[in-house]
Amino acid sequence: MKVVVLVLLLLSAAGSVRAQTKPNPALKRELDSLYAADQRWRLLLFDRRLSRRPDSLAAALGVPKDQLQPYAIRRMLQTDSSNLVRVRAIVKQYGYPGKSLVGEPTNETVWNVVQHSDAISQYLPLIKKAAAKGELPFRLYAQMLDRQLMRAGKPQRYGTQGMSYSHTNPATGRREAQPPFIWPIKDPAGVNARRRQAGFTTTLEQNAAILGIAYRVVTLPEVAQMPKD
Repeated sequence: MKVVVLVLLLLSAAGSVRAQTKPNPALKRELDSLYAADQRWRLLLFDRRLSRRPDSLAAALGVPKDQLQPYAIRRMLQTDSSNLVRVRAIVKQYGYPGKSLVGEPTNETVWNVVQHSDAISQYLPLIKKAAAKGELPFRLYAQMLDRQLMRAGKPQRYGTQGMSYSHTNPATGRREAQPPFIWPIKDPAGVNARRRQAGFTTTLEQNAAILGIAYRVVTLPEVAQMPKD
């Protein structure tokens, strides 16, 4: 009798795992809503089509025009935090919700939420596994890996991450931004071959131009010497 019960439990568990690989329309709708929330304030802050209308945006949001940017940043961070709470619960229940479960491009939603959080190191192995199984584009894993390496003060591998520091000008006492640069790359000579293999359709130089950066090779010792006060 115990053997029969054990077999039934195992079959039930296996069925549950298989069910999670079937399309889940309700989860897809929720993730699409999370993605829309993730992008809302970023579009306001970084999309030039929106940022060119500060007066109307400030009026629509009910904030003074000079407070529009800090307000949007604050709301973006609040949204990122609440999105991550929900993503943690989703991942705990389903694992990574990839292409089999929610389709494309919804399978990129959890990646976006994690990429915009401080939890990359925790979820990077999960992202890697999802990419290896074809549930997520490998280039997204490569981009997240680069961000984690940059945060750890190490050279990135695919040249996806840019950086800019600001410092206080001693003559004026004002904060001034330094020109942005592509974070140091391990084996920069081979980066475009790695990018092609990872599924990127642009070269390092083209990606830098998209980010508004004039590409030049930068080393970690150079970064260490940059003023950051």
